Amino acid sequence: MTAQGIEALTTSERLARLARDAETETGTDTGAKTVTLGWILGQLRERAFGLFLLVLALPCCIPFLYGVPQVVALPLLFVSAQVMIGRRLPWLPARLAARRVATGSLQSLSQRAAPWLMRIEAVSRPRLAALTHRPLDQLVGLALVVFSASILVPLPGTNTVPGVAVVIVAMGLLQRDGLMVILGGVLGSAWIATLIVAGATLTSLLRGWLGI
Repeated sequence: MTAQGIEALTTSERLARLARDAETETGTDTGAKTVTLGWILGQLRERAFGLFLLVLALPCCIPFLYGVPQVVALPLLFVSAQVMIGRRLPWLPARLAARRVATGSLQSLSQRAAPWLMRIEAVSRPRLAALTHRPLDQLVGLALVVFSASILVPLPGTNTVPGVAVVIVAMGLLQRDGLMVILGGVLGSAWIATLIVAGATLTSLLRGWLGI
């Protein structure tokens, strides 16, 4: 497909295409089909930041899913930091780029996410586009760093809400929809505020029990 043809694809179609292309990649020595995060990054081409953020964040949206969120959370944080500092294209160091994801997981993720992505695509349109360009998108990158860091909190279910927030922001960046970026930012910020309040409350209770 030509570059123009790829550019014309919707986000859900690009994700499906990525999953199909991954099936042609050879896996590990055990014969299991996997692809590296570096390979995924190399396939995204235009709008790589938004698409890569989306691919990394989607597994984090699944409640009580263990394994994949832990694989992608640190690269997600790393890429978010690059949005914050204003890089034009995302980059991963060799150790993170070498992390592997099963192609079957990508295919399943594409199929499960497609209906939701298509709903977002149906209601999204370019608006408040300044939020998706420099310098305002660097402030968005700062928010993404905080949301991504919260995914690393080692508690059950803590990946879901910030994962959804990052997906909404990523779709906003892809669709040039600043309103969607704001929606994702509000959701993620509410989650961070909840974590802070819960942490402060727990700390206060512990100090009371211990008589500190």
